[in-house]
Parts: sequence; structure tokens; C-alpha cells
Amino acid sequence: MSNSYVSFHIDLLKQTYNHVIQFMPFASQELGEDEQSFLEQFTALIEAIEQQSEDVLEQGQALLTRWIRNYPELVPIIPRDLLWYFGGDCLHYMPDEEIDKFQLLDEKRHLAESEGKDFEYARERAVILELAH
Repeated sequence: MSNSYVSFHIDLLKQTYNHVIQFMPFASQELGEDEQSFLEQFTALIEAIEQQSEDVLEQGQALLTRWIRNYPELVPIIPRDLLWYFGGDCLHYMPDEEIDKFQLLDEKRHLAESEGKDFEYARERAVILELAH
């Protein structure tokens, strides 16, 4: 995987962690055992992706499905990119149109990499997801 692709998702995970801890129950002075365990799992995932651990996709799927199951009120703050990146069961939470856009983005990235061209992931993502004006 290209560096900009992995770096983008590492940064996104860190931003998401910092966002999550601003919401209850994670913003509480005293965290329950489940919340503490969830945050530990989240930081372990960030470390695993930084170290390019072999089981990072499974760890990500486990974290996101736990998030959806245990904290449904916080599901709207899950970046859609993370559902796509980790794949597997996470894809069940994405509509087909959204999957198509991420698929196109991945195809463009793979084509550029196979041709030895640079691929600016964040820029291409903004264009395909219609985030750029």
C-alpha cells in the first residue's frame, strides 16, 4: 500500500480517537470498564497500523463493529473511510453508491501505483467523494 494511503488512514484514526473522547461516555471523568477497554483497543489499533501489523484489518473490523454495537449514538461520527479501509463486516454499514465511489478511488490508486505514478490520495478522495469545490 502506498504511503499516502496508509498515512491518510493513520491520521484519520488519530483524529477520530480525539473526536470520540469528546463525547459521552468517553468524556466522563471516570470511565467504565467497557469504555476503558474500547479506548485501549482503539489505541492498540493505531499502533498496529503504524507498525503495519499483519492483522490490522481484522483489528479494525473488530473495533468498528464493537463501536456500532455498543455505542450506536456515536455511529454518525465514524468516518466512512474507515468502514471502507477495514472492509469485511464494516461494508454492511455502507450503501452501494458509497461503496462504488470508494471502489473507484481504489482502482485509480492501484492503476497509478502499477504505472509507477504518484497518487495523491487525499486530493483524489476529495474529488471522487465530491468534497472539493
